[in-house]
Amino acid sequence: MKTKIETVRTLLEALPFIKEFGDEIVVIKYGGAAQTSEKLKAKFARDVLLMYLVGIRPVIVHGGGPRITEMLTKLEIPTEFIEGQRVTTPEVMRIVEMVLCGEVNNEIVALLNSHGARAVGISGKDAQFITAKPKDAEKWGLTGVIEHIEPAVIHKMIQERFVPVVAPIASDTATGHPGYNINADLAASKVAAAIGAKKVVFMTDTPGVLDGDGKLISTLDEAKVNALKTDGTIHGGMVPKVDACIEAIEGGVEKAHIIDGRIEHAILLELFTEDGIGTQITL
Repeated sequence: MKTKIETVRTLLEALPFIKEFGDEIVVIKYGGAAQTSEKLKAKFARDVLLMYLVGIRPVIVHGGGPRITEMLTKLEIPTEFIEGQRVTTPEVMRIVEMVLCGEVNNEIVALLNSHGARAVGISGKDAQFITAKPKDAEKWGLTGVIEHIEPAVIHKMIQERFVPVVAPIASDTATGHPGYNINADLAASKVAAAIGAKKVVFMTDTPGVLDGDGKLISTLDEAKVNALKTDGTIHGGMVPKVDACIEAIEGGVEKAHIIDGRIEHAILLELFTEDGIGTQITL
């Protein structure tokens, strides 16, 4: 009986958050260990299904860097990173699109559908959903910077009760270029702002933003983020993630969250509990 009462208490704790987020869009950047562990993939799918069933509108934006590197290595195609971003030659771009759209995206869609969510996969090239320009063609090749997102594409899918799953590949309508490779974190922040999401959640392989002693910082604003970047507390791979969070918030998203995707049901723990488990960033 005690266990059953605890279960009810958990549901009651989640109730105010379910009411608050009902019919709201939540963008989830899906990557890291949560995308590779079979156990965590199943938990993620169930989390998304629960959000979907209680009226939240989840939109998934995924990466796939390790899978891309693995395929490039198998095919003996050289790959290089500059300042944390992949140099995308035309040959690399073919593999990037093949892996992200043909493999990873299809796998996520099948996973969600197998658990009962009505998921549909798209890339930024579909219906010219995302258009981009080269970030620096001489330096990064076909790595792109987003210029425009057409929100109606996602809104129509949501209205039909689908869960969009977005591969971060963009088109270039001005030149008819075959496509650009987009950083998945930045794609998630841009998509969240463009479609009017209430929240954007970044799943990572760290607990969140840590202070100088390695302890989790539960809440940050833009000023604190900038101070921690200046003194070096926020460094390395966390810098583009907090930058993506700030960009989303400046674009109108209410809150951005960085959470540990290695924890089972991480999304639900962050969204539906008072304390959460990661770092939330606000203006």
